[in-house]
Amino acid sequence: MAVSVTVVDDSKISRKMVIRALPPQWNIELTQAENGEEALAAYRDGKAEVMFLDLTMPVMDGYQVLEQLQKEQLNTFVVVVSADIQPEAQARVKKLGAMAFIKKPVKTLDIQNVLHEYGIV
Repeated sequence: MAVSVTVVDDSKISRKMVIRALPPQWNIELTQAENGEEALAAYRDGKAEVMFLDLTMPVMDGYQVLEQLQKEQLNTFVVVVSADIQPEAQARVKKLGAMAFIKKPVKTLDIQNVLHEYGIV
C-alpha cells in the first residue's frame, strides 16, 4: 500500500532534490506544496502521512505549520528539511513535533537513515 508523502518547499528545485533523494523502492503517493497553507490542505485531504517540510516559505512558514499541526492534534510524520541548521531552530522544531531534521542540501542517505530509524521504510 502506498504511503502518502507531501514535500513542502517554496523552491521547486528544492522540492525536486528531496523527491530525487527518496528511496526508489518506496511505494508512495506524492504531493507537492509551495507553502504551509498548501501543506495543511494536503494533510487535511489525506495526502501527508509523511511530510518533508521547509522552514522558510511565504504565506505560512514551516514553524507555523508545525504549530497548527500541534494545535489541531493532527498526526503526521514530519521531517524538517532546512538550510537553517542553528541548534535553536532544531530544538524549536523538535519541540513543535517534528520527528527529524535534515540539513540542505538533502542527501539520499540522510532521508533513508531517518525513514529506517522510525520504521517508515
